[in-house]
Amino acid sequence: MRHKIAGKRLSRSKGQRMALRRTMIKQLFDNERIQTTRAKAEHIRRPAEKLITLAKRGNEAEGADAVHARRLAVARLGDKEIVTKLFDEIAPRYESRPGGYTRMIKMGLRQGDASEMVILELVEE
Repeated sequence: MRHKIAGKRLSRSKGQRMALRRTMIKQLFDNERIQTTRAKAEHIRRPAEKLITLAKRGNEAEGADAVHARRLAVARLGDKEIVTKLFDEIAPRYESRPGGYTRMIKMGLRQGDASEMVILELVEE
């Protein structure tokens, strides 16, 4: 039994899970909407919201703290263009919002394996 073990494995090794999370979060920030399985959406939702909060705090900060926030985001995502979009376009949208930047919309079951599919999107204000 998996008592006191946090997180889901998604039938992948640690490196594969990290790569999946990084890629899917980049796609979410790039397209602002992705279609995926419910398990994967739940897996990336929390880190994506944490990155938006990091970007909000980085935009409010000055000097070294602002640079530090950008460097943390680049370390987590690995792509400077996406981080620039996150800090310059996405985070300012949610300045007055205290949280809940994403929404999951259920789409039904996938034809091949009956996995529950969802659309994960950034909330519009």
